[in-house]
Amino acid sequence: MELNLKDCARFQDDQVGLQKYIKVLRNEPFNLSEDHLIRVRIIKLNEEEHVLLIVLHHIVSDAWSKSILVKEVAELYKSYIEKRPARLPNLPIQYAAFAVWQRNYLQGEILEKKINYWKQKLSNTAALNLPTDFLRPTILSNNGATLHFKISKDISSGLQTISAKSGATSFMTILAGLQVLLHRYSGQEDICVGTPIAGRQQPEVEGLIGFFINTLALRSEFSGDKSFTELLEQVRSTTMEAYDHQDVPFEKIVETVAKERELRRNPLFQVYLC
Repeated sequence: MELNLKDCARFQDDQVGLQKYIKVLRNEPFNLSEDHLIRVRIIKLNEEEHVLLIVLHHIVSDAWSKSILVKEVAELYKSYIEKRPARLPNLPIQYAAFAVWQRNYLQGEILEKKINYWKQKLSNTAALNLPTDFLRPTILSNNGATLHFKISKDISSGLQTISAKSGATSFMTILAGLQVLLHRYSGQEDICVGTPIAGRQQPEVEGLIGFFINTLALRSEFSGDKSFTELLEQVRSTTMEAYDHQDVPFEKIVETVAKERELRRNPLFQVYLC
């Protein structure tokens, strides 16, 4: 899809129209067997103003990759303006090399040890059943909505204080709080929540663009009169262990642990914290 200069120029004073056009370009589906998985469009508003739109398929990038791409594009543009060579860091390896290493590393005794950890940790994980206004559909849908809200500075400071006293991170404290909330509304004592992890444990891959992200399933069990401090300690321990076993692709864990699958819900967890 292309626009001529006349069409582009009309967006100069029409931000709403520009955003609608960008949305059309952004939502154009990829044909994974034929398309390039990165699309770049330049929308020319006038002789001095342009909009650069970059659309990446998630299969070749993650959130970390986006910041790398923005920095490199900015440096290339700056070097062009200043008429000098671009100062881009040398990459010690390419993504393909990492993929080969990962495949060779995750096999045999190492893979078995890590898989056994997840089998023990997630065995018989209960599905979360929250009270809802509508019946769950027979087949899972991706339809949803987004609700934005802000956490006050006082609450944020309180979270940091609790975390520091328990030797936990703010993420661990938020996860524990979320699991308490899910426990309260579901009445269940077995709560499992998913979360993304960057998957860049080796310094050599920190500057690479690619899909490194993995998913962790973090499970907590509520029993007796456990205090929040005790729960947070459990969450901290579970999270640290999960970090040590994060190499196993989530789909491999699902394949091994989730023996029974339902079309109407995601396996292992139904709530995702990111």
